[in-house]
Amino acid sequence: MSYLDNIRTFVRVYELGSMSAAARDLRISPAVTSARISQLEGHLSVRLLQRTTRSLTPTEQGRAFYGGACEILESVANAETQVVNITENPKGALYVAAPLGVGRRLIAPQVPEFLALYPEITLRLRLTDRKVDMTTEGLDLAFFLGEPEDSNLRMRKIADVDRILCASPAYIARRGNPASGADLISDNHECLNLRFPGASEFQWRLTTTDGPKKFRVRGRYESDDGDVLTDWALSGNGIAMKPVFEVSEHLKAGRLVPVAVQNPPVPIQMACLFTHRRRQDPKTRLFMDFMIERISAVVRGA
Repeated sequence: MSYLDNIRTFVRVYELGSMSAAARDLRISPAVTSARISQLEGHLSVRLLQRTTRSLTPTEQGRAFYGGACEILESVANAETQVVNITENPKGALYVAAPLGVGRRLIAPQVPEFLALYPEITLRLRLTDRKVDMTTEGLDLAFFLGEPEDSNLRMRKIADVDRILCASPAYIARRGNPASGADLISDNHECLNLRFPGASEFQWRLTTTDGPKKFRVRGRYESDDGDVLTDWALSGNGIAMKPVFEVSEHLKAGRLVPVAVQNPPVPIQMACLFTHRRRQDPKTRLFMDFMIERISAVVRGA
C-alpha cells in the first residue's frame, strides 16, 4: 500500500466519520480501509482515530494530522494538474451531482459525447433532488437550481430557467383553471410541493404587478423527487410548479396546460458549484465548459 493512499483513506474516514462509508466512497473494502489506517498509525507511531464498536472519533493527534494531510493531497493534486496541463491528456474520475430533472434531461444525454472526447476520464454521476455536501461526498461539481447556501464554494451561473404552473386537462375540468396566484389559495387548489426533510412551510414565489410575491399554497401531495410531482400532475392530482424544460413535451402534447397565467413563477437560477481546488483540475474545467454550453442551448430553446 502506498503512503499516499493511506493518507487519502485517513482523510475520507475523518471527513465521513465511518470506516464503511469511506470504503464505499473510495470503492475499496472495509478491510483495506482498516489496514491502511493501521499502517498509517504504525508509521506515525500514534493513534489517529479512537475506534469502538459504535463510534469513531479522531484523537488530538488525528485532528492535527488531518490539516497537514489535506495540504499534502492538495499539493499532489496541483502537481498532477500541472502535468496534465502540459500533456493535454486529462484523466481520472469525475464525481458530479445534479438534481434528478436536470441530470436526466440535460446532463446524462450529453455524457457519452464528453467521454468519447476524453477516453481517459471516468464519470460518476449522482442524481438527487436533496441538497448535497460537496466536501463530505467528495464531489468535483454539483449542478443545482436555486440559491447556494455554502458561501465557501465557488459558483458559475448557467442560466435563469423559466418555470410554469401546470396541471392536466382532467384536473382543470374537475376543479377549474385558476387565473392568478390568489385563486390558488381562495379556491383551495391542490398544489404539488417539492419538499425536503427539515424544509419550512412551503411558499410559491410568483410574479405580480408589484414584483415577486410569495403565495402560501396548500396541498396534500409532497415529495423530494421532482419527477414524482410531474407524474402526479399528469394523473390529474393537482398543480405543479416545474421548470419549463422538464415539462415542455407534455405541454406541447397537451397532457399538461398552463394555469394561473396572470402570475407566472419567478425564474429560478441554474448554476454549478465547485471548490477552488476542484476548479483548477483540467477535467473539471472541461466538463463544466462542455455542459454549460449545451445546457444553456437547451434551456434557451425550451
